Amino acid sequence: MARAPLLQVNEISLTFGGDPVFEDMSLVVQSGDRLALVGRNGSGKSTLMKVMAGLVEADSGDVIVGPGVSVGYMEQDPDLTGFDTLGDFAAHGLDPSEMYKVERAGEGLKFDPARPVSTASGGERRRAALARLMASEPELMLLDEPTNHLDIEAIRWLEDELKATRAAFVIISHDRAFLRELTRATLWVDRGVVRRQDIGFGGFEAWRDQMWEEEDMQRHKLNRKIKAEARWAVEGISARRKRNQGRVRALQDLRAERASQIKRQGTAAMALEAGPKSGRKVVEAMGITKAFGDKTILRPFDITIQRGDRIALVGPNGVGKTTLLNMLIGKEQPDGGEIKQGTNLEIALFDQARAQLDGDMSLWDSLTGDPEMRVSGKADQILVRGQPKHVVGYLKEFLFDEGQA
Repeated sequence: MARAPLLQVNEISLTFGGDPVFEDMSLVVQSGDRLALVGRNGSGKSTLMKVMAGLVEADSGDVIVGPGVSVGYMEQDPDLTGFDTLGDFAAHGLDPSEMYKVERAGEGLKFDPARPVSTASGGERRRAALARLMASEPELMLLDEPTNHLDIEAIRWLEDELKATRAAFVIISHDRAFLRELTRATLWVDRGVVRRQDIGFGGFEAWRDQMWEEEDMQRHKLNRKIKAEARWAVEGISARRKRNQGRVRALQDLRAERASQIKRQGTAAMALEAGPKSGRKVVEAMGITKAFGDKTILRPFDITIQRGDRIALVGPNGVGKTTLLNMLIGKEQPDGGEIKQGTNLEIALFDQARAQLDGDMSLWDSLTGDPEMRVSGKADQILVRGQPKHVVGYLKEFLFDEGQA
């Protein structure tokens, strides 16, 4: 006898004050499913996962969880309000005899259960949330970007745990290797519709391209038919006009069908151009050291970075990769040694905490409020690689629409 699905989403629709995020969307998660949930940024993946977890209520439709099925959800920004330590949060709901599960997960994910929540970083909070989910052992796990803030060793531990689990899971991740290794089926969210392919993420791109090719062929046929019918409408014999009003209405329906089709979103135009040519030597560090209290971050270290070098800083969480980077670019001073920067440098930093962004500001104000980007005297134009550009036009290059500006 076939088992009931773990979870069903039946014809849900959801709108956030504008175009529908989903419309009459349905999907099923079965026992043993290992699903990649994919789609462009902004397509609604995280929102759909929150609907599945019961945290967001759809405008219409139903979400049905199977009898006795427990669903665990790990969100991108967990709320640890009311908990003193990371361990308290991770162990919430567990019997004291099951504390070993939290300790085991803490060891694999490299977080300290005794760390006070008030001093924990965003990465530590996320690792505690992931440990809580793994320790609770639900029948269905919903994982939104679980590898963010994990180092290579912790990702490998999580990968091994998910391979061994008997639970079903749905994963959102930008880690393509992680998805290829773990998933057996793919849910693709595209323009408010979800499609399922019972092949893991490794086969997604070929499937997606095939779907788009078929879509383009159908659109081409529709355009040809509209063109032929429009020619008939212009050249048709007036004596038959009354008899052929049905055909005119059919042409109007074809045009309405074409107008209702949602265009595919383009690719973000993330162009990077070199700044003014620097000297050959970009940064030279000689015997630099760094420690925080009794914790040594860096013993005497030398490095010379030349123009054109591409360098990866790797290592476990907390060993000091970001600290070293900040020292090399002059944001932080070493305890000992010397750092010399080359001539004519322009340094751009993309930091993991997004500290340069004010969460209360709009996208528009965030860009035009930066004196280094704003075109003098104009509140709607910014300098992009030295050229003035309207702020909305620039945001569209990164797939934001005008309403989000």
